[in-house]
Amino acid sequence: MKGKGTLTLLIIFVATVAAVALSYFGIGSKHILGISNIKQGLDLSGGAYIVYEAEKENPSANEMKSAISLIRDRLDRKGYTEAEVAAQGSKRIRVDIPGVEDADKAIAEIGQTAQLLFVDPDGKVVLTGSDVADAKKDVGTTKQGGIAEPYVSLTFTEQGKKAFAEATSRLIGKQISIVLDNGIISAPTVNDPITDGKAIISGSFTAQGAEDLAALIRAGSLPFNLKVLEMNNIGAKLGANALSSSILAGIIGTVLVLLFMAFIYRLPGLAADWALILYTGLLLLVLSLFRVTLTLPGIAGIILSIGMAVDANVIIFERMKEEVAAGKTVRVAIDAGFERALPAILDSNVTTIIAAVVLYFLGTGPIKGFAQTLIIGIIISMFTALFITRSILKGLSSSGINNPKLYTAR
Repeated sequence: MKGKGTLTLLIIFVATVAAVALSYFGIGSKHILGISNIKQGLDLSGGAYIVYEAEKENPSANEMKSAISLIRDRLDRKGYTEAEVAAQGSKRIRVDIPGVEDADKAIAEIGQTAQLLFVDPDGKVVLTGSDVADAKKDVGTTKQGGIAEPYVSLTFTEQGKKAFAEATSRLIGKQISIVLDNGIISAPTVNDPITDGKAIISGSFTAQGAEDLAALIRAGSLPFNLKVLEMNNIGAKLGANALSSSILAGIIGTVLVLLFMAFIYRLPGLAADWALILYTGLLLLVLSLFRVTLTLPGIAGIILSIGMAVDANVIIFERMKEEVAAGKTVRVAIDAGFERALPAILDSNVTTIIAAVVLYFLGTGPIKGFAQTLIIGIIISMFTALFITRSILKGLSSSGINNPKLYTAR
């Protein structure tokens, strides 16, 4: 029995050291799973954010999706690959660009509206984006004897249908360039006059590439402009100071919690401290593994989940104390304490997770970051509080440490 308890404690000790070391150093030269790979939000790394608003009363979901795709493409072409673009409500789009110190410069580079043009070999504009009624991805053969492949199909307005028929009739054997934001995205050759108001853009497209091009073309024909509603800069120094201050506050708070638990609950408190250290290592690994973007509200969510983990242990240890006071042995008190506390712990944590899920799906920006880390933290804390702490206590008891005074709160 003693050997089994000692083995349990040894396994948990090795797992704790491994989790903490792996989360700190990572794996290999790229520090995979290490804390250096945790993405930092705009408020920590510095940069600029811009909020656009559609100059239309009720833009459709497809129109907003097309506008987001357009802005995303512009950011990629400008080298802002770490930027994030997301809808904010029904008619606003928020753009976060880490590492940029001048929001005005970013707006100038991104632009505000799309300009889609169909240009003949002489540089004359024959159609504009307003002449395109719809653009979508299709899959099929685009030439006789060919294989099925993704392509983009275009449908023109009545005015566009007439203009395109005239252009293709006089440009047989020549190219019509499709230009978006002064960049040529396709230059198909006209083989026959096209009079039915439809056209296709074929090439070596992947399914996603055809979908992206269709979205860009739809964005070019948006019936509304995007105006800058709000913009601001967040200095890198401010972000770095916020991060260091938050980490320091988290360390101080965690240390105080560890000391409190050890002083008040004695041996169970030390077991909870051990589980809390493992919790920290596991949490950092999960944040790095799933590339969660860490923000200041996200750090607040982590610290709150630490409090939830300790709260669960407090309930368990108070139940254990009652069992020991009733004359039960330490081993029986441990099992009874966890079993009696389980319903209350599950109820409190599940209700908190439900609230966090609602915040995640209905909230925006910082609220989503807070909800995300809170959900992850609570799930891991429940595992460490209900399984790891219990395994440590049973391991200690099986090893022969069964003095009731060591398991009773002061």
